[in-house]
Amino acid sequence: MSNHSPETAAHEDAGITRFEEHLRSERELSIHTLRAYMADLAQFCDYIRRGAAAFEDEDEEKHPATFDCLARARRNDVRAFLAHVQTAGASPRTTARKLASIRAAYRYFVRQGVIGDDPAHGVRTPKQRHDLPGVLSIPEVTALIEAPETNEPLGKRDKAILETLYSSGVRAAELAGLLLDDVDLTGGTLRVMGKRRKERIAYLGGPAGEALREYLAVRMALGAPQHRRLFVNWRGGPLTTRSVQRVIERYAREALPGRTDISPHTLRHTFATHMLDAGADLRVVQELLGHESLSSTQIYTHVSVERLREVYQQAHPHA
Repeated sequence: MSNHSPETAAHEDAGITRFEEHLRSERELSIHTLRAYMADLAQFCDYIRRGAAAFEDEDEEKHPATFDCLARARRNDVRAFLAHVQTAGASPRTTARKLASIRAAYRYFVRQGVIGDDPAHGVRTPKQRHDLPGVLSIPEVTALIEAPETNEPLGKRDKAILETLYSSGVRAAELAGLLLDDVDLTGGTLRVMGKRRKERIAYLGGPAGEALREYLAVRMALGAPQHRRLFVNWRGGPLTTRSVQRVIERYAREALPGRTDISPHTLRHTFATHMLDAGADLRVVQELLGHESLSSTQIYTHVSVERLREVYQQAHPHA
């Protein structure tokens, strides 16, 4: 199954390190995705080493992935591992990501010529559930955006965050990464650095532009920040993605107590759905969202159809 030599095995840690660097520098994975891939490989190696016990003993010390472990695994090991992952309660999406991590490793080592056969080749990706994303109605969006008290700097910042997310459709991480120089309030645009470091232009409506102006007027009152990040915390440090999530969750609890599914991504979904509902072309929405594939955007057409069905059933006398 493997053509690796004892000399190769002696350098297994270096091999894993080179693979990790390949993911970071050549494939340009985000730090979160990179950590997930390496954790997936470590879990796979733990399964190869200990079998089903790897899923049962949470107190057992976890070890990083090793080249030797990957080199001796067989196709049945990959399939059995994925089966155990699902049995342990992982979603099809999580299971598919773990398979993607394993595939990436084997493709790399096969190309390097240090592993002969790819045991992940031919293993099918688990069938995904295409759940419709949560979408807010226009009154719900309005209630959420109007929730912050704007008589203080943090409230102005929070309203600017909410307005910007809904107006532009940017991801939470993209919003957290915005610099002051990325904002053109005159032109109503944002320069956004998306996934795989691909730059795009996002747009700001009038309310978002006004909210940003009001926030920028008091930004220095938040800890006198000495950096160029657009959004800051109360101490003046750069706002993190998790902090953006907390802002959304806080105002969702206040303004929409019946909704428990609201996140920054909900505003992104809502942006896309409202654009399509208003007649925007699917490819235009694809560009605005920064999707590489049109198929990633097409789920919003299903959301719009679902919303049309709801309106029909509520409004038509014989529905």
